[in-house]
Amino acid sequence: MNWTVFRRMASAVVVAGALSGVLLSGVQQFQVEKLILQAEQYEKAAEEGASAAPQAAHEHEHDQAHEHAAASAHAHEHSHDADAWEPADGAERTGYTVLANVSMAVGFALLLVAVITLSGRQVSWRSGLLWGLAGYGVFFVAPSLGLPPEVPGTLAAPLQARQFWWVMTAVMTAASLGLFVFTRAWWCKLLAVALLVAPHLVGAPQPEVHGGVAPEELAHAFIRATALANAVFWLALGGLTGFFYRRFG
Repeated sequence: MNWTVFRRMASAVVVAGALSGVLLSGVQQFQVEKLILQAEQYEKAAEEGASAAPQAAHEHEHDQAHEHAAASAHAHEHSHDADAWEPADGAERTGYTVLANVSMAVGFALLLVAVITLSGRQVSWRSGLLWGLAGYGVFFVAPSLGLPPEVPGTLAAPLQARQFWWVMTAVMTAASLGLFVFTRAWWCKLLAVALLVAPHLVGAPQPEVHGGVAPEELAHAFIRATALANAVFWLALGGLTGFFYRRFG
């Protein structure tokens, strides 16, 4: 790879990623953030209720049970305090959100540019929209069929199991789309179908008990808002990547 090609790729990645990340942050600010804040209020209320329960039962338990409960509460508080830092509401929280979104967008733009380059196909902002639509399907739609976006306070399976299933689903979906688009053999199409449905036949890891502290209507609204925000993000990322990749070329 010569310097000209590298400069072209790097410029497209940085500009498209930065613009898409800022756009995502703006959409989240109006569509998603308010739902998260509402869910956090329910989560904090539930935590306060849980911490108040041992105090209410204090006068009705014997000493040994009380000591055990106090030790458990102390351990819980200690582990909670260790991870208790979070950015303050307002400008600080918004700043960290924008930084995280831009970093994520640059990473996805890098992946998108790498795949476009390997495909050897010409790209414009119109074809870039199709690449973005593929990214939306791979990294949001397919994983969300088993693990939909969750508001704070939702019961969930262990994080490591969810992460493994998410990565597996994204990789298999990407491979499936690649086989559908870039191959012609019938057995490749069959393999593509198998890869597409395999993660969902295995099933995403689920908690033993489903539910959460936030109302069900809020959880559904969060899923819809997140789906819309991600659709806007991926279409913008694909279109901008195609546009700047061609422009800087």
